[in-house]
Amino acid sequence: MSGAGGVPNTAALLALGAAMLAVVTVVMIALYIYLGFAFSAIGKKAKLKSAMLAWIPFIGPLIVTYQISKMHWWPWLLLIGFFIPYLNFACMLVFGVYGFIWMWKTFEAVKRPGWWALIALGQIIPIIGFLFGLAYLALIGIAAWAKA
Repeated sequence: MSGAGGVPNTAALLALGAAMLAVVTVVMIALYIYLGFAFSAIGKKAKLKSAMLAWIPFIGPLIVTYQISKMHWWPWLLLIGFFIPYLNFACMLVFGVYGFIWMWKTFEAVKRPGWWALIALGQIIPIIGFLFGLAYLALIGIAAWAKA
């Protein structure tokens, strides 16, 4: 694996990078499929006519939670601020707060505790944030498929 003088072999590093990229790609596709099914089921439980919008890449689950919350549309304008220097952090923060509120109301709409949305905030904690992410995915699955 290493060449002369302990310098890593370029081909080995490229192979390792390609393998890591393949694993990340498979995990992202699996996560997309899981969230698509879960948020579609949550949307159907909440009696949305457009529950299949959950399959829109990147933003679909957020659209479903927004529709379930029945809140005003104006926070979507904050997405424009993501591309404006010096405003993007504030816009992301405010939009994140609205996303959190929408998820809280979504859990309540399918007769689950709204505080489950707090588990998502634990993902920002270094080292153990991954565990909070797994717990949040499990709670989304419970909200989607468990009997109320």
